[in-house]
Amino acid sequence: MKELYLGVMSGTSLDGIDIALCEIDDTHCKLFASAEYPFPGVLKEEILKLIAGFGTLRHIGECHSRLGLLFAECINDFLKTNALHVKSIHAIGLHGQTLWHAPDSLYPFSMQLGNPNIVAAKTGITTVADFRGKDIANGGQGAPFAPAFHQFLFADTQENTAVLNIGGMANISLLFHDFGGWDVGCGNVLIDMWMQKTQSQNYDAEGALAKSGEPHEVLLAQMLRDDYFDKKAPKSTGREYFNAAWLEKNLRGFEHLSDAQIQRTLLELTAHSIANDVNATQATQLIICGGGAKNSFLMQRLSALCRAKVLPSDALGINSDFLEAMAFAWFAKKRIHQEPLLLKKVTGAQKDSIAGAIYAAD
Repeated sequence: MKELYLGVMSGTSLDGIDIALCEIDDTHCKLFASAEYPFPGVLKEEILKLIAGFGTLRHIGECHSRLGLLFAECINDFLKTNALHVKSIHAIGLHGQTLWHAPDSLYPFSMQLGNPNIVAAKTGITTVADFRGKDIANGGQGAPFAPAFHQFLFADTQENTAVLNIGGMANISLLFHDFGGWDVGCGNVLIDMWMQKTQSQNYDAEGALAKSGEPHEVLLAQMLRDDYFDKKAPKSTGREYFNAAWLEKNLRGFEHLSDAQIQRTLLELTAHSIANDVNATQATQLIICGGGAKNSFLMQRLSALCRAKVLPSDALGINSDFLEAMAFAWFAKKRIHQEPLLLKKVTGAQKDSIAGAIYAAD
């Protein structure tokens, strides 16, 4: 039976809130409407401060509520704009904003902010959230989750297909032979960080600044030697690892480089780390989604470095900007129907989990 779900996604890049309205049944997930809402600059800075370790429990709690109100406001605007009645939406799949992801700590956890109680109360729609906790409780990484949806969405592909989501972090899904996936490492996070620091721009449009510079091979080689890139799957990462401190540490001794040289080297870090992982598989087709798919120079470099054919998901009729939000609509459907996500091969969990907590509408 076809049902309507909303997927709401705020990623590591903190560049916007994506909402996707999907019609879902057991074999299809069709995107009907979508929208991106800007992330308030002041709130973004507060979240980045919390991630950097500056804040109190009160700040965390208030941010949790403020994000819940923001998500609810965006959802209600989306409903109004698309003339949707709350009763027509089966549930909302809410990822929330990751504050800290630590599946390898002594007491593993993954914390997402954005109070789902507020979302359910203010929208009148049952909300599913906290998708990662059960997988971690079962011994898994709690990430990446996208491979389960990619396997469902691209089930009919005839090639050895890999799907790559390039958001703040980059994660890959292998949809052939032994199904699997992992977080490759930094996607846009360092590229965006350097633009914000040196150019007062949120991102490098089309990779223009990077394209104007030459990569510094010594710096690139040093960054690629980071232990994370050599770590075997299952593995996941986030801003708690690839952050301003990581970048500052690696740039020591390279202060003489121009902004454009560093920007190009950071883009090459993303491209090479991805290509190294893709080329170590038998993938013949690499489908790319997420914000990175809009960076034409990054796409050009991936095409040059990867042996697999590189194409954006848009070429297959699937909007690359909203594929991740679509995934959380699908995850909500799986939770409402008490169906496990088949992810233990990806996350390393002891068993597949029914993921997500349900916050019922009044």
